[in-house]
Amino acid sequence: MPEVLWYPTPTTHRIDRRSERANQKGSPMSERVPVLEARGISKSFGAVHALVDASMQVFPGEIVALIGDNGAGKSTLINCLTGVFPPDSGEILFEGKPVHLHSPQDARNLGIETVYQDLAVAPHLDSAANIYLGREIMKPGILGKLGFLDDKRMMEQTESELKRLRVRIPDPRRRVFTLSGGQRQSVAVARSVKWASKIVIMDEPTAALGVAQSRMVLDLTREVRNSGIPVIFISHNMPHVFEVADRIVVLRLGTVVAELDPKTDTVDQAVSWMTGSTTTEPSTNGSRAA
Repeated sequence: MPEVLWYPTPTTHRIDRRSERANQKGSPMSERVPVLEARGISKSFGAVHALVDASMQVFPGEIVALIGDNGAGKSTLINCLTGVFPPDSGEILFEGKPVHLHSPQDARNLGIETVYQDLAVAPHLDSAANIYLGREIMKPGILGKLGFLDDKRMMEQTESELKRLRVRIPDPRRRVFTLSGGQRQSVAVARSVKWASKIVIMDEPTAALGVAQSRMVLDLTREVRNSGIPVIFISHNMPHVFEVADRIVVLRLGTVVAELDPKTDTVDQAVSWMTGSTTTEPSTNGSRAA
């Protein structure tokens, strides 16, 4: 029997904890419908069990960190949630209703956008062209029908979006390859936020960035959350996770093994759950076994 099967599957501990938070905020649990929910997701690649009965929820206006060691199943879970490939079993719920995502475009149509680790921007285009890539605004009238782009309108809306998100870029007309790593990542985030009406997924957004550049991206992550759009934040950087997350979901060997509160739990506890040195619920803090 694979080791992951020995870990308990998500049960009432995590639900009870969210009920407590909902009661503290004065809103009944029945009104708190997750924007996105993975329920009992399993996915195998041949003999490799990448996910085993994994479940997580994302509620409006929160940053949920998804952490785990290499091979824990983080990327596989995100790929299932964004339509890259379907789960073998389990279901995905969007705003409380089951959905079947057959492609990333299906996820984008629902308002789910992803910021990838490898800075998925077109370096020889400017910020506006990157943000509107594939969604270009055409000029009105006959010129638009002939394929002429409304560059002025796209640039104006790009400048407005960057200002709203407090993204600091010297000149949005500059080609992206001339920007710093943090600025390029900010353009990628701004593009996702521009089109994400429901949720933004950030996959290792600070992995290749320096201290100042990482600070820019973390500040931008908070701005996204403060705008009302929830964020799934995937990272190996524990200080960054504990700095921005409202809730931390821990994956180990394809199974969600714990949900932590960054206000009461510690980095050492998170690492213990990730590595498997902790398998029972502590009695002295807010962490919960899944």
